[in-house]
Amino acid sequence: QASAAFSSLQASSVWSIMGGGNGQKAATARARNQAKADAEKGGGGGKEGMAKRQAQMDLKCSVCMQCFPSTQTKAAQAHAESKHPKSDFATCFPMASA
Repeated sequence: QASAAFSSLQASSVWSIMGGGNGQKAATARARNQAKADAEKGGGGGKEGMAKRQAQMDLKCSVCMQCFPSTQTKAAQAHAESKHPKSDFATCFPMASA
């Protein structure tokens, strides 16, 4: 009888120490779901930056008529160098002040 009581005591202490075992998995899932929710939430910025967020295609290549947003002058320069190596940037994009 003493050994039966000891084994039941030992078994109950093992379960109280070990726990469920899914704590790390649940925490990881919670963090992943929170990151996903934050990514889908949206950018914000309010009305102040609305005009800037709506990309206006102000840069237009005069050779191939490819359009670029006015904020992407570096991409327009790369376009002029890679697509039109015989023309310079000022020829391709005369409206740009660079």
